Amino acid sequence: MRSLDYDCLLNLVSELGCRLMESGAEIYRVEDSVHRLLQAYGVTTGEVFAIPNCVIVSVSIDDGRPLTRVRRVPSHGTDIDLLERYNALCRTLCVQTPPLHEALDALKNVPASRRTYSLPVLTGGYCLAGGAFCLFFGGTPRDAVCSALCAVVICLCLAVMDRMGTNQFFRTLVSATAASLLALGSAAVGVGENSDLIAIGALMLLMPGILFTTAMRDLMAGDTVSGVSKTVEALLIGCAIALGAGAALWLTHLVGR
Repeated sequence: MRSLDYDCLLNLVSELGCRLMESGAEIYRVEDSVHRLLQAYGVTTGEVFAIPNCVIVSVSIDDGRPLTRVRRVPSHGTDIDLLERYNALCRTLCVQTPPLHEALDALKNVPASRRTYSLPVLTGGYCLAGGAFCLFFGGTPRDAVCSALCAVVICLCLAVMDRMGTNQFFRTLVSATAASLLALGSAAVGVGENSDLIAIGALMLLMPGILFTTAMRDLMAGDTVSGVSKTVEALLIGCAIALGAGAALWLTHLVGR
């Protein structure tokens, strides 16, 4: 039977937990995946604790001494494709239990196989979604076209703010303000008909739906700290959207005086 390198095993499981969290996984999924991987390599004394910005893994080695890894998780969003790839790798590692250095290499190679989309493709997706949301809420075809343009502005603002390294609140605030200004302007010049529906169609793209759903799932699973943290984050994003729309209304009111 091969001897177990606990240091390498802790590096593997903590890295997996961190990457699952960065991909938008729920707390229970992160903890369960780490537990299963530890058990697959023969460790039954492992403990894992995860919150949205931290993963802690601890095991007891043969002589009873504890070893612990603490990983801080940076600010992140949700990448369903990447999350599924990490899940699939975890299941494979649990079944095959390859040497730990091979497992670490496989884990580090996962991002290279992820799907990535160019800015024009992302812009097209935002455009279609914005127009569709506007029609869904009762907008006219002209409103849908204007809402699609506002959605393009949101996409570009998010891309620029992301490259600047700004936080999510500020990115959302700037994007909501720009989109709302364009919505009000398009209705004012007669291109669009209903500025409210134009703005709503575009601003729906900023709503933290997945984040709020994950927060509710964590709360129902008993992960109160994580659930409350994500709920507050979702509410702050909602406040940023409201502040952005309010700022646009205030600016247009000043100009109209």
